[in-house]
Amino acid sequence: MTVEGFSILVLGGARSGKSRFAEGLATGSGLDRHYIATGRAYDDEMRERIAKHRADRGDGWKTHEEPVDIAGLLRRIDGPDRIVLVDCLTLWVTNLMMAEEDVAARSAELVETVAGLSSRLILVSNEVGLGIVPENRMAREFRDHAGRLHQLVAQHAAEVYFIAAGLPLKMKG
Repeated sequence: MTVEGFSILVLGGARSGKSRFAEGLATGSGLDRHYIATGRAYDDEMRERIAKHRADRGDGWKTHEEPVDIAGLLRRIDGPDRIVLVDCLTLWVTNLMMAEEDVAARSAELVETVAGLSSRLILVSNEVGLGIVPENRMAREFRDHAGRLHQLVAQHAAEVYFIAAGLPLKMKG
């Protein structure tokens, strides 16, 4: 099912149902399920969101919290008996920017890494390029980094879905 390492990219807006949809793709696969969470809990509200996310997905997942080195973690947990869900790439981009990492280089590293994986992979990300142009430079850079990453990942994905109002639109595959 994979093309150059990727299986599925799931895009959507905030609270669109993309994580639930992605988790549903992994359910019943018969594979060992791994969940890579990229979010960081900087405040109580984010801690509550992370806890709710974990509770909503239920048992049966091996959760790995990795805000920056997704490629390294994917190499460490790779296996043909696994399905790995990464949620989400836009939080990862934020973490890279906050750490003053080279987002383009890290994005290329991610694509190169997953091309050699034997695991099935589902990547979730927020589509942020459908709204107004952000008012400040950092927000515009974030939108641009996310957009370029989405194009790169979608180019190599076997399937791409866009989720709106909980409804999936299959865009590729």
